[in-house]
Amino acid sequence: MRRIGWLFFTMAILLLITAGCSNDQQKAQDRFDKYVAMWNKEDFKGMYGYLSKDAKKTISEKDFVNRYKNIYDAIEADKLKVKASKIEDLEIKDHKAVLPFEVNMHSVAGEISFEENAAVVQEKQGDTENWYINWKPNMIFKGLKQGEQVRVATQSAVRGEIMDRSGKYLAQNGEAIQVGVVPQQFSKGGEQAIQQLSKTLALSEKSINQALSASWVKENQFVPIKTVSQKDASNLENSLKKVEGIQQKKVNARVYPCEEACAHLVGYVAPVTAEYLKEHKDEGYNAQSKAGMIGLESLYEDKLRARDGVTIYTVDKDGNKKNEIAKVNPKDGESIQVTVDTNVQKSLYEQLKDEKGVATALQPKTGEILGLVSTPAFDPNSFSFGIDANTYQFLSTNPDKPLMNRFTKTYSPGSTFKLVTGALAVDEGVVNPNESISISGKKWQKDKSWGDFYVTRVGSKPNVNLRDAYVTSDNIYFAQTALKLGLDKFNSGLKQFGFNQKMPVNYPFETSKIAGDQDIKDEGVLANSGYGQGKLQVNPLHLALMYTSIVNDGNIVKPILMNGDESGIWKKQVISKGTAQLIQKDLVDVIEDKNGTGHAAKIDGLTLAGKTGTAELKKTQGEKGQENGWFVAVDTNQKNLLVSMMIEGVEDKGGSHYVVPKVKNVFQQYNK
Repeated sequence: MRRIGWLFFTMAILLLITAGCSNDQQKAQDRFDKYVAMWNKEDFKGMYGYLSKDAKKTISEKDFVNRYKNIYDAIEADKLKVKASKIEDLEIKDHKAVLPFEVNMHSVAGEISFEENAAVVQEKQGDTENWYINWKPNMIFKGLKQGEQVRVATQSAVRGEIMDRSGKYLAQNGEAIQVGVVPQQFSKGGEQAIQQLSKTLALSEKSINQALSASWVKENQFVPIKTVSQKDASNLENSLKKVEGIQQKKVNARVYPCEEACAHLVGYVAPVTAEYLKEHKDEGYNAQSKAGMIGLESLYEDKLRARDGVTIYTVDKDGNKKNEIAKVNPKDGESIQVTVDTNVQKSLYEQLKDEKGVATALQPKTGEILGLVSTPAFDPNSFSFGIDANTYQFLSTNPDKPLMNRFTKTYSPGSTFKLVTGALAVDEGVVNPNESISISGKKWQKDKSWGDFYVTRVGSKPNVNLRDAYVTSDNIYFAQTALKLGLDKFNSGLKQFGFNQKMPVNYPFETSKIAGDQDIKDEGVLANSGYGQGKLQVNPLHLALMYTSIVNDGNIVKPILMNGDESGIWKKQVISKGTAQLIQKDLVDVIEDKNGTGHAAKIDGLTLAGKTGTAELKKTQGEKGQENGWFVAVDTNQKNLLVSMMIEGVEDKGGSHYVVPKVKNVFQQYNK
């Protein structure tokens, strides 16, 4: 009996000991789990409260919190996930245990993951006994030791450049001039020096004073005021010499040699905004990044973009490199070459620079885009170098909207659209191109059901055939022709020409529309649309593409912007070969005939086919309103250039006749 009693007593003691150990294991695990939970929330102050007495002797709460925060900020830590491993039979010895954990995070140098062990100790702090973490620096990063620091180094990459068809730079990694002052010398000139510098650099005195009063400024150090192009710096040199304390430094910069002429097409690179960072989260951008904001720079950002290399590493107290934590190698951006011809681009711009207008140029056989211009424009270098508040304010509030890209928009095409109406009518057999029809007077309406609505014409012949209607741009002839076609054939014909369809080119052009998102359903609108009014909205590049049909046997070519892309057909046989040849001949007469609306474009040695158009933007018939002048022309012999141009507000400048000589100048310059 005594032996049995002792056996039960021994077993009870063992059970109590086991239960005690199991309870301590669970407490240690739970305690560390709470620490890890705070770590995942980056509650560093809370974490410090869980540190052991020995750990707290090595680092203060302030330094502990700052160390974690500064390191995580520097490496741009994101998606932090710390996980404590569960140990089924945790070994506890002398009130101490070791708990493994795993850390994963995303950083500026990519993913970082490591496994480490946390030493925990059971001790009394204040009136409470509990488990505490015997923290060491290796819990921040594996292998990090006391006295070592974490560093982040960047290895710069180079952004890809943009070139035109012949290799001329449209966007280049070049140099600019940083104009600045040394306060110690500059201040001798007082207010007069600030006024002179303000006038010379076209900067407000306020912005100069703000630069000089920045917290980092020292009396004997260079303070940058404005970055300008090398050309502008040369032009300003004499004026800058008059101000004491001025210095100039060369700096690396994204340079746009084509300047205003290519502004909307090429775009610009600028520092990213908070909104941009939000939209492009997890794509590797940071507050110091630059990115393409509009145009080709934006469209091909992913290809052009330079991805800097980053290394996160540790150094000892003497600055010697110890361990590499994470690394991403630099990756230069890819350069791109486009079909644009800088000479054509500048020629178009020269004709439009004092206007509100748009121009496009094509190689009509291949579809290569040679030029895309929107005016008024701006200097993209201003944005690249760092645009000042005054300049941006002027650009953004200017009623002429220089920041708006007009060649991506859609407009009423006016009589340039008559190409389509006439071609469809001939192919459908609803008009005989050689047959003259009688039209009396300059006003016409189908019947009294039209009420006060009527169609007017400028060119007036009593008997008109298709050729005459093109040469004199007879609105009544084409209104009647549209009615003969009827609603169904007219609507389907326009879709055949690409209306309501996105052009197959990587640029954000608006889609040409028949009547918004619908077909034309009213005869009055149909008649108006026959000569390019009504509810028609056409993109200038699309209009140019439609005209390629008359030099491509009735096919519309596919637009090409990237050099090397294969040419092809976008819309096959929109009209028959015979009709294309007929319309081409008639549009040649628009220029060759002395009575033609485009006769002012006649060039000896060139045979151009073209069409003028004046789009009236008035709300009610009979009132005076804004008019936009159009002219589209193509070389029918060499077939190497097609130009469409539109200028806004030509109502007091002769309508479309104001545009014709400007397009002529482009052809003459191109053929020199």
